[in-house]
Amino acid sequence: MTLPASAIPAAPKENEPVNAVNENAAMLALLARRRSTKIAHFAEPGPSPDQIDALIALSTRVPDHGKIGPWRFVVIDGDARARAGEALAQVIANDAGVDDARLAAARGIFLRAPSCVMVVSSPKPSPKVPEWEQFMSAGAACFALLLGAHAMGFAGAWITEWPAFDARARKALGLADHEQVAGFVYLGTAREPAIERVRATSEGRVTRF
Repeated sequence: MTLPASAIPAAPKENEPVNAVNENAAMLALLARRRSTKIAHFAEPGPSPDQIDALIALSTRVPDHGKIGPWRFVVIDGDARARAGEALAQVIANDAGVDDARLAAARGIFLRAPSCVMVVSSPKPSPKVPEWEQFMSAGAACFALLLGAHAMGFAGAWITEWPAFDARARKALGLADHEQVAGFVYLGTAREPAIERVRATSEGRVTRF
C-alpha cells in the first residue's frame, strides 16, 4: 500500500523553527533495510503526478552549500518515456556496430518502469562553492528521492547507464552543455520482493583520528 502525497507534512517556512533532530525508529528501519528493485522487476502502478511532485519537493531538502540549488529534475513518464527512448535511438542510429537489438534497447530504456525522474546536476558559477560540492548535492537529491519513494511505498532504483555519459544523449534529453546526469531514478511497484545482496560494510573502512 502506498501513501498519498498528502501524507507528507508541509515544509516549514523560512526562519521557522524546525525540529529536525528527533528519535524516529521508522526512519532507522527504512535505512537499515532499504533495497533498490532490479529494473527488470518493475510493474504498474507508478506514483501519480501529485506523488511525484511531492517526492521531488522532498528531494530539494538536501545539503546545499550556498543555497544555490545546483540540480533540477526531469520527469519522464507516460508517453514521454517512448519519446525519450526514440530520441536516444536516433542518437546512436548511425554509430558503428549498432544493430536492431541495440536500437530496440534504446527505445525501451524508459519503458522498463512506470516513471523515471532524471536528476540533473546543474552546477552554478560560484566563488565559494566548488563544483564537486555541487555534484555531491545532486547525488544527495537522487538518494533523497529514492528514500522518499520507498517511504511512500514505491519500488525505486537509482541508475545511470550509457545516456548519462554520452554528450549526444544528454543533449537529446534536453540538458545544457554544462549539465550532467546525476542519476535516473526509476519508480513503480515491485513485481516480486527484492532480495538482499552482498554489500560493502564499514569493517576496514573506519578509522579514528
